[in-house]
Amino acid sequence: MLEQFKVSHDDAEFVQGDDLKKTVANIFEKLGVPPEDALLAADVQVLADLRGVDSHGVSNMLKSYITGYQEGSINPRPNWKVIRETPSTATVDSDRGLGTIITPKAMDIAIQKAKNVGVGMVTIGNARHLGMASYHAMMALEHDMIGICMTSCPPSVLPTFGAEPRLGTNPIAIAVPALNEPPFVFDAATSSVAVNKIRIAARLGSPIPGGWLAGEDGNPIMEESDAPEKVTLVPLGSNRELGSHKGYGFSCMVDILAGVLTGFGYGAVPGRPNFGHMVAAYSIEAFTDVGPFKAEMDEWLQMMKTTKPAPGHDRVLVAGQPEAEVEEVRRDEGIPLHPDVAGSIRDTCAEMSVPCLF
Repeated sequence: MLEQFKVSHDDAEFVQGDDLKKTVANIFEKLGVPPEDALLAADVQVLADLRGVDSHGVSNMLKSYITGYQEGSINPRPNWKVIRETPSTATVDSDRGLGTIITPKAMDIAIQKAKNVGVGMVTIGNARHLGMASYHAMMALEHDMIGICMTSCPPSVLPTFGAEPRLGTNPIAIAVPALNEPPFVFDAATSSVAVNKIRIAARLGSPIPGGWLAGEDGNPIMEESDAPEKVTLVPLGSNRELGSHKGYGFSCMVDILAGVLTGFGYGAVPGRPNFGHMVAAYSIEAFTDVGPFKAEMDEWLQMMKTTKPAPGHDRVLVAGQPEAEVEEVRRDEGIPLHPDVAGSIRDTCAEMSVPCLF
């Protein structure tokens, strides 16, 4: 998260992760979600906050999930089921279940298949918001596996040269275990930015850098601007000259693998609030010996991190390193919530007559 999108340390209210998780789980239970699922949904959100992925944590997603349950677009007790299966694959009908709850269960299926045959891949259709994609990918790490997750989202992103949104932010996440180093965890939207970061910018009054948004005519806005009420994003790369065709292509790949392949449509069809997800697990043991692989991952990560930095920069980072460093700090000093967010959660708890633990 860029510094301008972080709540000021002096303004923030710091809340311990366990207290926030129990509070959020209480809210989900009040909405009709079974206790075990409520705790899982809360864990996905709070881990995002702990790792500094505030765009997908409680601050930005809780209110949206509450609204979805109250309006009926999210099913609190979905009858989710596997509708097609082979030894290495499965397709899940989520029955409008929240992705933060159903996707970990799908990843459990993928992991078990990878234990049996080396690779497991599960698509999830008729689904709702995924949360932080890397949460699901990282589930594979403790099994000495590489995890992948991607999600086909409702449209908010223009195709290159287009003036109408056709694609979602369509993130891709991959998690790879190492021996002593923190795991390699890459998690990024295929758009210029995740739409939730625009919401954070609006809350904090921070300007939007050039190349993130498009104007009403579809052309990228290449100069700094205020956060607009209607957000239209561009693919990663901003414009064709800077490589937006690559972000566009990656986004299309996600729409196909996590959307069309589910058999339940893709982000733009049938449209909001439809999501499709895909998770996969690759057993390292199926390809090579685990011990040497993880040792070589340590070597590779160190090679990257010890790269001579360019002038004006202190160090070279690898994916997952900043999040691991933030998590270590926030597990100790707490998660910094914007005062408005903390107040909103307390108000919600009061309205629902559930305990707020901070």
